[in-house]
Amino acid sequence: MSVQLGMPQPRPEGGPGAGSPAPLPAGRPAGIPAGLVDRYGRRATDMRLSLTDKCNLRCTYCMPAEGLQWLAKQAVMTAEEIVRIVRIGVEQLGVRELRLTGGEPLVRADLLDIISAIRTAHLDLPISMTTNAVGLDKKAAGLKAAGLTRINVSLDSLHEETFTQLTRRPFLDRVLAGVDAAWAAGLGPVKLNAVLMRGINDAESPSLLAWALGRGYELRFIEQMPLDADHGWTRRNMITAAEIRELLSVDYVLSADPRERDGAPAERFEVRARIPGTGEAAGPVLGTVGIIASVTEPFCADCRRTRITAEGKIMSCLFSREEVDLLGLLRAGASDEQLVERWQDAMWLKPKAHGMDHVGLDAPDFVQPDRSMSAIGG
Repeated sequence: MSVQLGMPQPRPEGGPGAGSPAPLPAGRPAGIPAGLVDRYGRRATDMRLSLTDKCNLRCTYCMPAEGLQWLAKQAVMTAEEIVRIVRIGVEQLGVRELRLTGGEPLVRADLLDIISAIRTAHLDLPISMTTNAVGLDKKAAGLKAAGLTRINVSLDSLHEETFTQLTRRPFLDRVLAGVDAAWAAGLGPVKLNAVLMRGINDAESPSLLAWALGRGYELRFIEQMPLDADHGWTRRNMITAAEIRELLSVDYVLSADPRERDGAPAERFEVRARIPGTGEAAGPVLGTVGIIASVTEPFCADCRRTRITAEGKIMSCLFSREEVDLLGLLRAGASDEQLVERWQDAMWLKPKAHGMDHVGLDAPDFVQPDRSMSAIGG
């Protein structure tokens, strides 16, 4: 099956090589535009902010079965610190949308207070949240009332045994109840994120898509990334974007979504039913599906994200091995202007690309970040 990917084109190069470590500069060169700009002309406008490293699932592609050593409470940003950092990002650095992540954001007791305070300060800011949806059925209406715009839910399987195998918790019924509650509360479009694991849930991909389309949810398949705490990821075992499209092509015809990608991590496709035994589509567009191919079809050239971990560290790239402390500076009494400068300096050093698309099948020369996904915040 052939699909036009429409990959973003690299911006003009203007700095050192990709991923080369460098000390934090005293300041960026003179004449650089305001905002979170890097050496390659990219501007970060999408903030991913982690509220906690804790999670109530133990997904095999993220955490070990026994869990991780959680951050001490005093190491994690307070609600007031979060609100201040968001304010600086929006008012002084050009942030135009906010995604709250974890760990699992729902385990944070002051979640509603955080969202409400951000919404009060920024009436038009899109605020989304990525969650595993365990407990969301009881909180969805409150989240909407507090000012949350929409929800992304991690859902890798609709089969109870497979779900339990992947997450090490028998909570599928709770997750599905949470997804339905989010939809009922108006936290849409509800987006579902599925990581396919070879020999476990990959064959389920067409039926998972059918389920999502039938309910008006937008499903996005995500290539497994080397962000597992066990460091067991290999490129050879990963289900690639090309394989995902092939799996879906048995039942569906995919065509490029005419909407602009606009820096989004997911490449979207319109979905039509396939006439059995042919390559032809039957009937109207049923909906869309997204594929996030961070490894094999990277979109680094148009990345617009800046990440803040739960303990207030700036990460310019999800795969960065270098972090810059923002919270320590804040707690030392820094002014907004000093925090702005630290954040801009950190983003100036953003690497050109993560480099995984240039390594062999088993990625022997790719050095995985020390943190797992739950400790970074996606």
